[in-house]
Amino acid sequence: MTIVRLGQGVDASGAFAPEALERVFAASADFAEAISAAGATRVRFVATSAARDVGNRDEFFAGIRERFGVEPDIISGAEEAELSFRGATQALGIPGPYLVADIGGGSTELVLGDAVGVRAAESLDIGSVRLTERHVTSDPTAPDELAAISKDVDALLDTTTVPIGQARALVGVAGTVTTVAAVALRLPEYDRTQVHHARIRGPVLRDTTDWLTNSTRAERSAVRSIHPGRVDVIGAGALILQRLYDRMAVEEVLVSEHDILDGVALSLA
Repeated sequence: MTIVRLGQGVDASGAFAPEALERVFAASADFAEAISAAGATRVRFVATSAARDVGNRDEFFAGIRERFGVEPDIISGAEEAELSFRGATQALGIPGPYLVADIGGGSTELVLGDAVGVRAAESLDIGSVRLTERHVTSDPTAPDELAAISKDVDALLDTTTVPIGQARALVGVAGTVTTVAAVALRLPEYDRTQVHHARIRGPVLRDTTDWLTNSTRAERSAVRSIHPGRVDVIGAGALILQRLYDRMAVEEVLVSEHDILDGVALSLA
């Protein structure tokens, strides 16, 4: 996994930053090598919220075609939600219905479903990168900046079409949630075997969110379980998770290492 921060500046400019495209293309070249070496016969390149509305999509498309030989698949918020749900809920082993929350850099997908499938899904324009760039200029983050993030999150959660209250469990997927879990578990290094299917109880989630939102960048950088690419945005991501949890009649977050990547792989299989 390589964190490329494709959504850098998109909320403000409406376009991919040149340095973000450079990071994507460099990572893509590495992945293309791995794909070739593995002898893979089917390739799917999926891009999500940041790629839906930018003004310089053609440059992005051309760079991906050149490296992979396939057209980038810009999926809708609904498909993103369904893929995340499918990946996260394979062999979950808990009764439904459950709410799967995929907190990304530019958006958050909420999917309500059960063993039969998806009941309701929506992609919300709240993500760790988007909200950090929109509101955070202080280190540590100032109380008024945290309040502004919470206000944006609450505004969209207030109007979501997904009936959150029907869920009997909250399943969190993707890097924001797994990082929060690693910090909550006080892991000396990130360890996916300990993070996968970890259960983070409400009081522990609150303490972890409080620390991530009030610590300095240097303090977060010293925590080895936080990927360097998430150090400056994990506070906003944790706050999205916390505000969602606070609305639900659940006592814990069940964390899954299986997410949209697994859903995309299953779509090919």
